[in-house]
Amino acid sequence: MEITTYLKTLEREGGLLADLAERAGTDAAVATCPGWRVADLLRHTGAVHRWAAGYVGEARLEPVPLPDAPELAGAELIGWFRDGHAALVRTLTGAPADVQCWTFLPTAAPSPLAFWARRQAHETTVHRMDAESALGLAFSAVEPEFAEDGVAEALL
Repeated sequence: MEITTYLKTLEREGGLLADLAERAGTDAAVATCPGWRVADLLRHTGAVHRWAAGYVGEARLEPVPLPDAPELAGAELIGWFRDGHAALVRTLTGAPADVQCWTFLPTAAPSPLAFWARRQAHETTVHRMDAESALGLAFSAVEPEFAEDGVAEALL
């Protein structure tokens, strides 16, 4: 799949995740993540988005720990998530194709930029589904090619 396809998917899925979180409320239980509330889902995904953007945006060559997420709730937490998601999309979209940075699955993509675009598109899609579970909704479909790509990534 093309990087641009991953970026479009990432942008759409992150927006859906935030919209679903608003509908469910940050105190709602996440059925697919026992013990988690929507707030935990947003903190986790928002921290991962910032972590990934840091590798690409700063061309980090060494691993760093996942950043701590703030103890926000409600609209403030959803805003924090949306800001980080938008920053990730901007960072990946604006990065040079030949950016060099650390990845944790070096064989999962032909370049670090392709890796982070792919990984974050899949990560965000899975967590969008988690947000759907907080509302008791059936999982929304994903494109078959994208679903196949997620399986291929997991089997590397």
